[in-house]
Amino acid sequence: MSEMLSTKEAAKFLNVNEKMIYSLIADKGLPASKVTGKWLFPIDLVRRWIEVGTQNYPQLAKLPPYHGLVLIAGSNDLLLDRIISTFNLKHEKHMAMFGIAGSMGGLKALKQDLCHIAASHLISDNEEYNFPFLKDEMNQMPAVVNFCLREQGIMIQKKNPKNIRSVKDLGKQGIRIINRQLGTGTRQLFDKELKASGVRGEAIDGYENNLPKHMDVGLQILAERVDAGPGIRPVATILGLDFIPICWERFDFLIHKDRFFDKGIQLFLSLLKGKVIQATAKEFGGYDLSYTGKMVYPESESE
Repeated sequence: MSEMLSTKEAAKFLNVNEKMIYSLIADKGLPASKVTGKWLFPIDLVRRWIEVGTQNYPQLAKLPPYHGLVLIAGSNDLLLDRIISTFNLKHEKHMAMFGIAGSMGGLKALKQDLCHIAASHLISDNEEYNFPFLKDEMNQMPAVVNFCLREQGIMIQKKNPKNIRSVKDLGKQGIRIINRQLGTGTRQLFDKELKASGVRGEAIDGYENNLPKHMDVGLQILAERVDAGPGIRPVATILGLDFIPICWERFDFLIHKDRFFDKGIQLFLSLLKGKVIQATAKEFGGYDLSYTGKMVYPESESE
């Protein structure tokens, strides 16, 4: 199921007045569903609605044959940043570049052939990672290699001065948060947990203030500009923040099968079994490398 926007979020996404949203539903066929008297907008269908209405649609760029540049798009992660830096230092004739696009943005970039690797950790309603979204977004299933397991939760100020013990406590009066962007796996998980706790996100002070990186969220909490925000344990550990764990999630690399054996891709994947990733995961904490480098799809015959 795709992420849902409220009427206010849809208006902001389309850069129109909220009243205009109702006209777009009635007159222009803007995809929307009414639940308990309120309109909800599936963000994927809204994007497709925009694409369908686009005139003079440009030809999408295509990746050229591999020539030394490995393009990665998707979810932000500290361990991934370290692996990219290691790759660039180790292989002089190759370079890896990363575009922060969120997990959903990474999938879309892979679909449009704008990157070699998408980094994603999207969880579905049935607790399966990435595959339900791949079936919706991709014309052809890519290869899926596990990057790591990662601990997600809520980062809070040191010594927890607001006595925040759970996601539900974020709905209390006087709590101010900072959020992650729509389309990120962390935002998706956070919204899922809020719903399960009976907390309406729009009622939380700061819910609509979004930042692109886990570290950006952590720094806002460290500076005491906000009380809490969704994020990963490694950032909380590095910044000395307290942390309320929610779950361990699966973080995967998604790779087009016809690009999987490109030299740079294989050199990059080889670092998943190296000393740097082991040492960095131990240094940061909040990572589990038990499945790192494992081919999730297609499964090997030996499994």
